[in-house]
Amino acid sequence: MQIARGLIALRERSGLMQTQVAELAGVSKATVSRYEMWQDRARIRWATVKAIADACGASASEREALVRVARTQTDGWWVGNGAVPEWMDPLVSFEHEAEYEHLYANTVIPGLLQTRDYALAIHQAREVRSPNDAIEGMVDARIQRQSILRREPPLQLWAVLDEAVLRRTVGNSQVMAEQLDHLHEMAQSPTVEIQILPFSAGAHAAGAGHFVILGRNDERNPLNSMAVVYIEMRRRGLYLDDAEDVSAYKLTFDYLRSQAADATASLQLLTKARQELSP
Repeated sequence: MQIARGLIALRERSGLMQTQVAELAGVSKATVSRYEMWQDRARIRWATVKAIADACGASASEREALVRVARTQTDGWWVGNGAVPEWMDPLVSFEHEAEYEHLYANTVIPGLLQTRDYALAIHQAREVRSPNDAIEGMVDARIQRQSILRREPPLQLWAVLDEAVLRRTVGNSQVMAEQLDHLHEMAQSPTVEIQILPFSAGAHAAGAGHFVILGRNDERNPLNSMAVVYIEMRRRGLYLDDAEDVSAYKLTFDYLRSQAADATASLQLLTKARQELSP
């Protein structure tokens, strides 16, 4: 996405059409088009990125920023991993590149905050026709995904959870008790913020639906910045990177944060939900 957005910005600034860029860069128009489509899974070649950037009149720093991204492409553990659906590849990739992740969840605890037993119960409910070993693989992948919270520097996670996710018993009471204890522990981390949106808040800005905002800000080099919204569906994910879409979801998240309980009150809600599960 960084490469695609950077090349589009350079081309639009230059006032050139894709056909003109292709001619100057010595590549086909189809190649220029493909490099501007970040959803295309084909591998990016740094020499082609350099040629297109030069054709668009990029400065040395702009060109090198894009070439650096292309040179350092690596296939993460999730690429080609049968336990990770192909439509989730971009989400995990974005998480590894992002500085922060803001999310809203209204049905279940989000994957980055799930315990293993909770994740197992979720997958068993969703993948009713999958064999046990396949489900175990999916759970292993989910737990491995959580490693971004322990990297250096760690991902900054801010989660607004509808109170419903605390009240819905997933697995059994013991699984839920351990999950709520885990949430309480994660909320103490300096890089994780958890707010609970109580039932008493009534109608709220999100309306319905789980969504994730991932981003990275680099004021010194805008081509190194990114912002994308992920909306989870049953068997696919929707990715939005249009500036207006991203701004709309950021505003929605700001409203949700203001409507949700603060950190102290959220911990109290977690504690109350946990106590109600005790024998």
